[in-house]
Amino acid sequence: MRSSRRWLTCALLVAGVASCDGGPARIQRPTLGQPLANVSLEDTRGNAVAIADLAGQPALVNLWATWCPPCREETPFLQSLHERLSPRGLQVVGITVDNAAARSAVDAFLAENGVEYLQLVDPKGVSMDLYGVIGLPATFLIDAEGIVRFARLGPVTESDPEFERALTQVLDG
Repeated sequence: MRSSRRWLTCALLVAGVASCDGGPARIQRPTLGQPLANVSLEDTRGNAVAIADLAGQPALVNLWATWCPPCREETPFLQSLHERLSPRGLQVVGITVDNAAARSAVDAFLAENGVEYLQLVDPKGVSMDLYGVIGLPATFLIDAEGIVRFARLGPVTESDPEFERALTQVLDG
């Protein structure tokens, strides 16, 4: 129950912040069975990475922020997925939507939690606007062709049978 309240708080906070500027010019909400819209961001080392670059392997794309308690709670599970399933081809990609001033907090959080999977930096929230995300975390599981096979607003957990089924499907192709 406590986690549900935290998730709701994050969702309401983000929804309130997102609505202040009149909303995004183009929203391409991820739809099951459709490609995940492309966005190009920098990784934590400053290299440009586009979602389209993930083609050829299944990927889990997770939007998160350090100020979001459910995001922080979900991170160890995502790291374990990376460790367990990257040998089978799964790419785990985090997209932090923390603002630019929080970059040191992002780096500290990743180091503290031993996060080794790819992290993209989105201080302007372009990905949230593009994907119509109104709360964090948000997770999209895409197959090797870039097709969305699972979408979740809220944390994914290891005890979620829907997530596990989708994960098995994208890995087994």
